[in-house]
Order: sequence, then C-alpha cells, then structure tokens
Amino acid sequence: MPAVPRPLKRVAGAAVSLDRAVLVAARTRLHGARAERWIGTYSRLGEHGACWILLGATGAMLDRRPGRRAGWLRGVRIVGAAYALNYGVKVIVQRRRPELQGLPPLTKTVSRLTFPSAHSTTSFAAARAYAGLVPAAAVYVPAFAFGLSRPYLGVHYPSDVVAGALLGTAIAVAWPPSEPRP
Repeated sequence: MPAVPRPLKRVAGAAVSLDRAVLVAARTRLHGARAERWIGTYSRLGEHGACWILLGATGAMLDRRPGRRAGWLRGVRIVGAAYALNYGVKVIVQRRRPELQGLPPLTKTVSRLTFPSAHSTTSFAAARAYAGLVPAAAVYVPAFAFGLSRPYLGVHYPSDVVAGALLGTAIAVAWPPSEPRP
C-alpha cells in the first residue's frame, strides 16, 4: 500500500481532532436534565426512519389532491431504501460509536456502529422527498434537529451526521420520480 503524503496525514488528523472537539462541545454545552430528556425523546422518534414513514403513509392516505399519493409513497420507499443503504455502509465502514471519558451516551442505540448516522440519512432523504409535498421548512427543520440531536446525546460524531445528510440527500435525488396513477 502506498505511503500517505505527510500534508494529507496532517489534514486528516486535524479533521479527526475537530470532529472530536465538536462532539465534546455538543455533549457538554446546553445540557440540563430537562433538555436531555426532551432531546432524547425527540431523537427516539427518528429510530428506523419511523416518523418519516408514518408521515408518508399518512400523507398517502389523507392527501386527496391528484397525483399526490404517488409522491407520498415514493417518499416512503426512499426512506426505506435510505435506512437499508445506511446499514450497508455501516457494516462496510465499521466505525465504532464515540466513547468520551466521563460522558456516557444519553440514549440507547440499535447497534455499536456509527458511520453514517441513520437518523440523519433517513431524515434528509425524507426531507428531500417530501419537500415538494409540504413546505420545505416543515421537513428540513426536523431533519436538522434529528441530526443535531445525535452528537448532543453522545452517540454520533458530527461527521457521521454530515455523512448521513449527504447520503440521504443523494438517495432521494437519485430516486426516479413517481408517475401519478390515473
């Protein structure tokens, strides 16, 4: 295997240090029992992309405007695919969850694998998929909040969240448009 150039090693080392420093800041700033409880509860709503699948299923059942049902169901498929692809990347990368001395995680996780964040992947896939069906802020604000909750709770590095947002967005962008049924 070829040697990694020294400047590249320095940049990579600085990125890892920054990632950890932002994680420590997220895990130690603006914490209180009430905030931790609320953010932990909110974050659990994003497990397995369940809230986004529920949103899409509800939209498909209730939105009677022509052609919209197909859009909602497309979003459900995108969220499901994003969750599955996220897991595949996690298995390949095998990055372990952060461990901070004296700062245990504030929530339980499904696995010990962290890269990329499934909350972030499914949330940004959903936001992109549903943004044409509801005001964009109505899906992007919760998506950002899900992403931010994960380092706050100490279960993801910030880079996991960014990677998940990029992966989820890419999946939604690449998904073929749905054809409305007559």
